[in-house]
Amino acid sequence: MTTGKRIQASLATVARDIADGLFQITHNGFALLGLAVMFGGIMLTAQPDMRQAGELQLMGWLQERQESLSGLVSGKATDRVTAVNPKDLPKAQAALAFWLAKKYNIAPEPLSALVAEAFETGTRNKLDPTLILAVVAVESGFNPFAQSPVGAQGLMQVMTQVHGDKYERFGGKLAAFDPVANMRVGVKVLQECISRAGSLELGLKLYVGAANMEDDGGYAAKVLAEHARLQAVLAGRPLPAAATAVLRTPSSDKA
Repeated sequence: MTTGKRIQASLATVARDIADGLFQITHNGFALLGLAVMFGGIMLTAQPDMRQAGELQLMGWLQERQESLSGLVSGKATDRVTAVNPKDLPKAQAALAFWLAKKYNIAPEPLSALVAEAFETGTRNKLDPTLILAVVAVESGFNPFAQSPVGAQGLMQVMTQVHGDKYERFGGKLAAFDPVANMRVGVKVLQECISRAGSLELGLKLYVGAANMEDDGGYAAKVLAEHARLQAVLAGRPLPAAATAVLRTPSSDKA
């Protein structure tokens, strides 16, 4: 193969990599065209070692961009925060974290990280953070590795086989057992259920998979009762934490 053909082959490979990366990350045709043209011009005039360095730098940027969009950092679990000191939270959130930690026998540090995430995700999605935490409490008792007999997984017991596409931005279906990814996907599913059903109570019934049933087994009542307790704690009205938590009975028709 001549030098010219090798350069053309190299440019074609890099161009495909750029196209794939930008399409997945930005879906922006103008950004794709502009960056491809700019990088192609550099590749035509650069020496082989400079081209290689440019490829590495560009692909590194694409990876960083993907991670920032997903909201999660890939790699080791220790590379991102999975626990925080409750004292670093706002006073009301810290009180909520301590109350939940006691009730569900969870260490307050990882529980505090979940409380902080619920408030961040809830605010961003215009959903009451204490409602999110109430669903987590009833669904899994804050166990991120929980799995029901019908395949609902993680903190919010999302049916991964049904909502697997929602985990793509987090790296795939195994992210169902990542607390942050599961909570963010669960919030999206809960939002969809409430929107489709037209009310919170009916939305909870749809979320648990009881939309076509006369009775949801008391699921909505359990979530709303826990929601009311969490709102009371958040408002500064301490409540005794129950010794044990009563979780829902999974439904085979779960959303």
